[in-house]
Amino acid sequence: MAGHIQDRWFKTEKSADGTTDRVRTNRYGTGQRYRARYIGPDGTEKSKSFPDGQKRLAEKWLTKTAADMSSGQYIDPRAAKTTFQQYTEKWLQTLGADPNTIESMNSQLKRHAFPYIGSRPLGSFKPEHIREWVAALEASVPGSYGRAIYANVRAALSAAVDDGYLNRNPVSARSVKPPALDPKRVMPWSAERVFAVQAAMPERYRPMVDLGAGCGMRQGEILGIAVDALDFDSDTLHVVQQLKLSRSKPVFALPKGGKTRDVPLPGPVADALRAHMKQFPPVEITLPWKAPEGEKVTKQLIFVAPGGNHVWRTTLNEHAWKPALVAAGVIAEPETKEDGYAAAREHGMHALRHFYASALLDGGENIKAVSEYLGHSNAALTLRIYAHLMPSSQERTRKAIATVYSEAQRSAPRPTDGPRVPAQPRIGDKSQVADL
Repeated sequence: MAGHIQDRWFKTEKSADGTTDRVRTNRYGTGQRYRARYIGPDGTEKSKSFPDGQKRLAEKWLTKTAADMSSGQYIDPRAAKTTFQQYTEKWLQTLGADPNTIESMNSQLKRHAFPYIGSRPLGSFKPEHIREWVAALEASVPGSYGRAIYANVRAALSAAVDDGYLNRNPVSARSVKPPALDPKRVMPWSAERVFAVQAAMPERYRPMVDLGAGCGMRQGEILGIAVDALDFDSDTLHVVQQLKLSRSKPVFALPKGGKTRDVPLPGPVADALRAHMKQFPPVEITLPWKAPEGEKVTKQLIFVAPGGNHVWRTTLNEHAWKPALVAAGVIAEPETKEDGYAAAREHGMHALRHFYASALLDGGENIKAVSEYLGHSNAALTLRIYAHLMPSSQERTRKAIATVYSEAQRSAPRPTDGPRVPAQPRIGDKSQVADL
């Protein structure tokens, strides 16, 4: 057994004749009697107190502590008392990720995790605590958003395991399941709706619809597209940046996930962009890169507001996009100006990306290419979102065989009139019996 146990109710004193006696201390009969003491891996003394009658329990605790240190499972009691919120706030500061990502994670945790599990000491976490929290999460936020928050909590607890604050991640238990995904499937717009919305947009913003529906660009990527992103010679669009907010300040940054990509530039989209730039010449806009304190960069933006500044996302949505949705009959017009437009998350500009993906899949493009053009992290993500839009094997078979037949019928020679073959007599026809 590592360490030793101190009895705080008695002490040993040596008498004048050299003998020792156990005498009561001034703490006799009050407080915790036994204190188990040991030296931790960091070289400092640790201890835990036990009441009268529990000396054997103190000995077992010391034995287990020694075994944990030998097997690498030891957790410093002081670290185990650190709450989830205390640790996570410190962990977020060390991630080194994009400032917007950190801010978003912190906001999500403050609203949906800290009120439920933030005050719980890390050393006390059990799978049941995570299951209870997940149940509360499912009742308050959509499945996909809930999964993002769940992933952040899991990552924080994994880091706590790595840093020695708890032995195992309770989120990894088999009984813990992530929030269920919303079974609602993506229902892409029809081409008629896309062009109806485009026609209702202000003229200076109409090519935004072409870039969303014809190139699969995200809204921030459209707002941040610069002249040098267009390669009309090779009919290629280089998606290399976006315009977004960082701590409520506009900045240029890499596309979502830091993933740049090249996208085929269809002829009609290229024509629309040429005409737009002739009517509304691009303007040089200078903004910080990635964060408000980042290095200033200047880009010649294709889309600018009437005053010559960059286009603000909220202004575009409220004064151009949603009125166009009303005009196209997608959402209802607000009864009064004070009411404002109803929330239309499923009808945001992201709907144009869904249309783009559905058009490519319907045209026979493979899922890997669609994933690359959309800028997804991998093809599996694209497949999860759009698998139901892919033609079924039965449908592909019908089309393939119909095509073969059609081509064969067009190339085969037409039948000519030949000698007439006499009809065969029917059994029981008496008029033909003599000829048999």
